[in-house]
Formats: sequence, C-alpha cells, structure tokens
Amino acid sequence: MANTIFLPVEEAEIGERIDKFISDKSDRFSRSAAAKLLESGVVTVNDKAVTKNYKCKAGDRVVILVPEAQPLEAQPQNIPLDIVYEDNDLLVVNKPKGMVVHPAAGNYEGTLVNALLYYCGDSLSGINGVMRPGIVHRIDKDTSGLLIVAKNDLAHAGLARQIKEHSFERAYECVVHGNVKEDEFTVSQPIGRNPKDRKKMAATFKNSKNATTHIKVLKRYGNFTHCRCTLETGRTHQIRVHMAYIGHPVAGDEVYGPKRVQKGLNGQCLHAKHIGFVHPRSGLWLEFESDLPDYFTAFLNKLERK
Repeated sequence: MANTIFLPVEEAEIGERIDKFISDKSDRFSRSAAAKLLESGVVTVNDKAVTKNYKCKAGDRVVILVPEAQPLEAQPQNIPLDIVYEDNDLLVVNKPKGMVVHPAAGNYEGTLVNALLYYCGDSLSGINGVMRPGIVHRIDKDTSGLLIVAKNDLAHAGLARQIKEHSFERAYECVVHGNVKEDEFTVSQPIGRNPKDRKKMAATFKNSKNATTHIKVLKRYGNFTHCRCTLETGRTHQIRVHMAYIGHPVAGDEVYGPKRVQKGLNGQCLHAKHIGFVHPRSGLWLEFESDLPDYFTAFLNKLERK
C-alpha cells in the first residue's frame, strides 16, 4: 500500500524546480531521489504527472505516492559486525577496510547490507519505497571507520536532515603524499563526475555540487603527512578528490593517487574516525570516536622508523 505525502506550495517557493522543492520540503528525499520519483510518475501536481523541470506555481497541490517498501534482493549473511553503539532507532558500526557497503555488480555477498539484513532482521528503515537497511551515508570499500545505520524511517529522516543541513559531524584521518605546508586550511571546490572518465569524480564547475573540506595537519613525515579532514559537505570521494586536487593525494589511492601506488595499504589510507549528531528521537547530542585500525598504525610506525 502506497504512502501518500501532500506538499503545499508556499509563496516563497513559487518558481522553484519541483525536484528541488520536494527535496527542500521533505526530509525523506534527496534531490536525486526526488528526480527518480518524478521519473517513475508517482508525483502529481494538481492531479497531473510532471517532469523534474516543472516550476512550482501559486496554489499547486503536490502529491507523492511513495510505494510500499520492497525487500532487497540481497540475502542475509552471518557476518560479524563491530557495533560501537546501538538502541531501538539506530546503530553505529565500525566498518573494516575492504568491505563494500551496498551490494552491486561483482559484490553481491559479504557487504555491510548483507550483514545488517542478518543482524537486524525486519528492523530496517523502508524510506524512499525501498527496504534499505538504514544506510544514511556511505564510505568507500577501502575506507575504514564509523558508519551510522537507521533502523526506522523516523531515524532515517532525522539523520538525513542533519546531513542536508551540514550539522552532522564527520571527521576522517588520512596519510597523504608530500609535505603539506599549511597547518590548517579549507578546500572549497565543487565536485562532479569526471567528464573524461565517468567512473571517477573530479574537482570541476561543470554539473557539480559545492564541496568543502577542512584540513588540519597532525604530523609531517617528510614525503608524507598525517591529516585530519572534517567534512562540511558529503560528496562522493570528497576527501580523496580534494586532496588530489591540491597535489597531496591519499596514500594507497589507486584511483586518484600516483601511478606507482604505495605498497602494503591495499587501498587508500583513509579512516572515518569521528561522527557526531543529534539523536533523532531523544534530541541528545551523541558523538563517537574510532581507534585507528592496524593497517593505518602500521603505516605510521613505518614512517616513524624512516
């Protein structure tokens, strides 16, 4: 059975594109999710289907028929989870390096979603009409660290809103190539698909979104620098792209780093160390820190010895 959402157009929203209007008006949908809903024909304006280019008019009555959540094709798998925190609404997990978050071509098993389906059972958010085990934000396969999972729609919507408003704290630690000269600085450079390679992202002003990363040097090792990167926005591969953009790619990064990849890291030396957020039900501020994993500390020890 579909869930019906009614969104009235107010005076300040007249002239706004319908996909942006839906995203801004409802905490449940990102702009891309709103565009997909429009493409599927479940959004009507004054009882007529519209495209994402439609501009809102005075008196418009926007209705969204969100289909009932459909289960994922992924199968539950008994994979151990490193759970840092859990309550009835959410859990915080420490994802190991090498684990894929969502099943995709070539990775249908052994993912975080497979593990969550086994651990949580039916206690999963069904937001956006698809039963996804509450993956509110993602980290790359070869990035380790903290990830928050929503167990229900209330938690999912509340956390998604904080991410959209940039009040959700996320800080990473990484080791990058070269000697980063400034102690603290900010990179504000839009990120979009690389026009020459659609599988990669790039710092570009074409078909891109604003992206801001705050960077602090923790220690210098001559040819490498240990940094803490705090996200103001959360674009795909943001830290990896921004560090490569300023000439200091993340060590071990096979996509954005030098052709001669640092041996022994098996992917980028990047760890999601800190998250902080307001609990969507209690309103209390929660924050968590994750210890640097063995691969990361082993690399730092190697740099110390050199």
